[in-house]
Amino acid sequence: MYKISLLDISDLEEAYRIEVSTNPSPWSFDNFKSSFEVGHHGLVCKEEGRILGFLIFSPIRPEAHLLNIAVKESEQSKGMGSLLVKSMFSQCKAMGVKKIFLEVRISNEKAIKFYQKYGFQKDAIREKYYSGDNPEDALLMSIEF
Repeated sequence: MYKISLLDISDLEEAYRIEVSTNPSPWSFDNFKSSFEVGHHGLVCKEEGRILGFLIFSPIRPEAHLLNIAVKESEQSKGMGSLLVKSMFSQCKAMGVKKIFLEVRISNEKAIKFYQKYGFQKDAIREKYYSGDNPEDALLMSIEF
């Protein structure tokens, strides 16, 4: 059974391994750790003590920004991403957040459909948002409560 809990500093290395294995332009470990240290909120999805997915968001009331979400490739399409997003929604609503933003690679149709399933709307294109080895535009999406 999956369990959602708050991301703890002891979870960072295991969550970061998921980040590197799933993201075509992963954050550096320093970025990952810094996000935790500056107070971004993080959730992990665990089964039998192993992290299978994570989500990081930054609430700046009355809005929040979904910064990162990943599920181990072998565990995708089993409901963990949904649990993470629903848990973020619950936390955001409890904090008085009225709108959540995110960016997603324009080519990531699977993720775009996933976000649309939860009510996120397409808002705009951010040109050349993703740099590095795989430069690409981002689709800006949002949801209002």
